[in-house]
Amino acid sequence: MKKIEKAKTAPIKKTTIAKTSIYDIKINSLEGEAIDLYKFNGNHILFVNVASECGFTVQYKDLQKLSDTYKNLTVIGVPCNQFGGQESGDSSQIKTFCERNYGVNFLLTEKIDVKGSKQHPLYQWLTNKELNGKTNSTVRWNFQKYLINKEGNLIDYFYSITKPFSSKIIKHL
Repeated sequence: MKKIEKAKTAPIKKTTIAKTSIYDIKINSLEGEAIDLYKFNGNHILFVNVASECGFTVQYKDLQKLSDTYKNLTVIGVPCNQFGGQESGDSSQIKTFCERNYGVNFLLTEKIDVKGSKQHPLYQWLTNKELNGKTNSTVRWNFQKYLINKEGNLIDYFYSITKPFSSKIIKHL
């Protein structure tokens, strides 16, 4: 009898994505200028996907107050039109709306996708444990918040119903 040899197969390599730094991500301001996230190293950062025509839009007022109150915190609003088409305006309209109605002077980014096939690298990092080293999440609606610590690590995320001055957020500042 002839001995049958098993075919040798190469071991399957598991592809892993290394944790990356929030400070390496490129994003533009609402005015189209590059934002250097590294300049916020040493501060907490609160990223919030925002929209002008949402039931949670009134949170702009408390986000501005939070930004004014906590000098060790940088609030960054990230306009997004993926939830109910509630941020349909262009950059100029968004800026005017935020300033005129809520006195917003914290940083606003360009309008981006926070989920789906065109998800911006910022939200890829915020929502993917393999990139942020902390947890996976899905952006469910406008005004979901992601808090980053002074060293650039994700602390946690908070759904839209979590108000800016919630103890869940404030206890970290």
